[in-house]
Amino acid sequence: MLTKRQNMLETIRGGKPDRYVKGYEALALVMPPQRKKDPRPVKGGPNVVNSWGVTLSWPDNAPGPFPVHDAEHVVIKDIEKWRDYVKVPNVVLPEEEWRDTLQAVEQIDRNEYFVTAFVAPGVFEQAHYLLEITNCLASLYTNPDEMHEIIDMITDYEVALAEQICKYMKPDALFHHDDWGTQISSFMSPAMFEEFILPAYKRIYGYYKDHGVEIIVHHSDSYGENLVPYMVEMGMDVWQGALSTNNIPKIIKEYGGKLTIMGGIDNGKVDRADWTREAIHEEVFRACREYGTKYYIPCTCMGDPASIYPGVYDAVMEEIDKASKEFFK
Repeated sequence: MLTKRQNMLETIRGGKPDRYVKGYEALALVMPPQRKKDPRPVKGGPNVVNSWGVTLSWPDNAPGPFPVHDAEHVVIKDIEKWRDYVKVPNVVLPEEEWRDTLQAVEQIDRNEYFVTAFVAPGVFEQAHYLLEITNCLASLYTNPDEMHEIIDMITDYEVALAEQICKYMKPDALFHHDDWGTQISSFMSPAMFEEFILPAYKRIYGYYKDHGVEIIVHHSDSYGENLVPYMVEMGMDVWQGALSTNNIPKIIKEYGGKLTIMGGIDNGKVDRADWTREAIHEEVFRACREYGTKYYIPCTCMGDPASIYPGVYDAVMEEIDKASKEFFK
């Protein structure tokens, strides 16, 4: 029987996996200390201000924190003077602040798991956290020079963080968040994505790959099949969060071997207050039947191994076990 790590490699390389990868099971997620020490709200708790000056809220019914973007709390109030509003956090920490992280890394069996650095938010999300999403998207048209500057600033920060992560953690994999669309459309056209976002990720993911990171897993729980060629070009290995609104069989057929899909089980269908084991069974088996056994990792689309409603994620994983017995014979 293959280890979890070996089985994931066989899946994404088109080899001979002996079962489905169950969601995140092969990824030992480790947060770097820069993210762990950054203020973060608790679910249902009070708002907090993070190191970028962004005010964050985490409502009870939400999968994670969201920025507060009324007029008082938007960080960049005038994009033409954005430098007056933004203070980039320092990513270089004393070595002793890495101690707990490195102890966690040392306890991970690298034969069984990928030591996986967890980085969030990504380039686009950080930009709209600072600007507010409508302002951010409109500014791509109205203030392209300033948007290039802001994205370059965020990219410089990410590369500096990557240097620290690779120096201390020496991760096998990267799990990186950046949502790029809604359920039915990308936030921007492919041409605009190519101009503004692709160069940033070629730098960031290129750095990780050049410094020993084997697998890049990128989370975007959205539609994004129109961006897949750029995902491949930037060095992404696994697209986690691909919703079923994407033509997943077509993506796997055209890009299998270059990109693996991890998702296809929409949280909106299974992660509900009225969830049932029967509904989860039907959705898991539908996904596995339609998407096959190579270049596909069945998983919910949420950006971590969890669910809003207790029991849902575990039930999905149990149903994937059952699907393996049926589809790997």
